[in-house]
Amino acid sequence: MSILELFLLAVGLSMDAFAVSVCKGLAVGKLKGKHMLIPGLWFGGFQALMPLIGYFLGARFEQYITKWDHWIAFVLLAAIGGNMVREALSKEEAEAADASLSVKTMLPMAVATSIDALAVGITFAFLQVNIGAAVSFIGVTTFLLSMVGVKVGSIFGMKYKSKAELAGGVILILLGVKILLEHLGVLNF
Repeated sequence: MSILELFLLAVGLSMDAFAVSVCKGLAVGKLKGKHMLIPGLWFGGFQALMPLIGYFLGARFEQYITKWDHWIAFVLLAAIGGNMVREALSKEEAEAADASLSVKTMLPMAVATSIDALAVGITFAFLQVNIGAAVSFIGVTTFLLSMVGVKVGSIFGMKYKSKAELAGGVILILLGVKILLEHLGVLNF
């Protein structure tokens, strides 16, 4: 996986955290450093942890599913991306923003926004990826974009939430298609 592909994957994975961070930014009154730092640490930390867990799960079962690994990567990335696109295009209103930065509030959000990273970690087990570099890159990217999201939310509000989710979903779908086409010999990058 090239650095550009890893960057696109990291940005795609971080879009849910970015969107939630925008909501956090909406909810805070006067923006302080901790309002940006705490969501960045929670979301970045979990976006790094979950693919690592997924990688070890995938590596454990690799011998049983190597024949189908490219299809698994494609289906997981397409499903995650498709769900993000569906949510972005949904007419349902988002839940009211909550300014709380407590463990009780942040832990479930960090887990919820990083479940897709767990699935991506499973695909890493089949893709010759330097897992340490990959999870670090994903974590740092999510950390930074989450901090930016809080700032954007405090300035612009909900205007960009669905656009971020849509972009992240499309990126993940395209990466899944690329993996499948490369394995089938259609693309040779």
